[in-house]
Amino acid sequence: MRRYGPAVLLALVGAAILRVSLFSELYLRYVQAGLRPYLVVSGAALVLLGVAVAVVTNRADEEHGDGDGDGHGDGDGHGDGNGDGHGNGDGHAGHGHGPGGPRVAWFLTLPALALLLFPPPALGSYSAEREAAQRAARGVGTFPALPSGNPVDLTLGEFGSRAVYDSGRSLKGRTVRLTGFVTRGGDGTWYVTRLLVSCCAADATSAKAEVRGAQAPPADTWVTVTGTWHPEGGLGSDAAWPPVVDARSVRQVPQPDSPYEKR
Repeated sequence: MRRYGPAVLLALVGAAILRVSLFSELYLRYVQAGLRPYLVVSGAALVLLGVAVAVVTNRADEEHGDGDGDGHGDGDGHGDGNGDGHGNGDGHAGHGHGPGGPRVAWFLTLPALALLLFPPPALGSYSAEREAAQRAARGVGTFPALPSGNPVDLTLGEFGSRAVYDSGRSLKGRTVRLTGFVTRGGDGTWYVTRLLVSCCAADATSAKAEVRGAQAPPADTWVTVTGTWHPEGGLGSDAAWPPVVDARSVRQVPQPDSPYEKR
C-alpha cells in the first residue's frame, strides 16, 4: 500500500483544489476571482497525475510480482536468517520504508485532507490588526464625482482614499454605505474593515473606517454601516487616518462570497 502513497497524496491535493474552486466559491477566500480557471486546471491536473502514478505503480507491481512472488530478495540477495538463503520479501522490512517511501510520509496527507474537508476561513480582524500603519503616500488631489443619490455604496478602500486625499471633499454632505467586518481598537473604538488584495490573500492589506454613534457588534461580524463622513485632520495627514463615519444604522449581513476588495 505504501507504493501508492504519492498517488494518493496527489489525488487528495487535486481534489481539495477542485472542491474550493470548481464546486464552490470558497477559493475567493484565498485568491481573486480571475485566478479560478488556473486553480481548476491545476486541481484537475493533479488528480489525473495521481491516477497516472497509481496505474504505473500497479503495472510495475504486476510485472515484478510485487517483489515477493519469486521468493527472493529485491536487492541484497541475502537470507533472512532462517537458513534457506532466500530474501525476506522486500529486503527492508525492519526499516519502516520501501519503494513507496518512509511511512511517516503518509502524514503529508493530513494537510490535504484538512483542506478538502475543512477549508480555512477568510482572513479577518487578526490579519487586519497585524498590519503596520504604513501606507504609501498617494498625494492630495481631486477625485471623480460620486454617483447621484443617497446612500452611495462605496468600498472601504475608496471611502478611505476620498476621506484622506480628496481636495474636492466629494464625501461632504453625502450618505455612504460601507460593508465589512468588525475590528476593535484598544481604546474602545471599533471599525468596519475590509482586506484589499492584488492577487491572493498573501498580499492583503487593510482598509477601515472608525464607526461612531453605534454599539459595536462582536469582532469579525460582517455589517453594513450607513452614515456620513466625519472630517478629521488635514488632507493627507496622519490625523485623517483612519477616516470616521457617523453611523445612522448598522445592519448585520452575511459574509459575501468574495470577502476581499480589489486593490
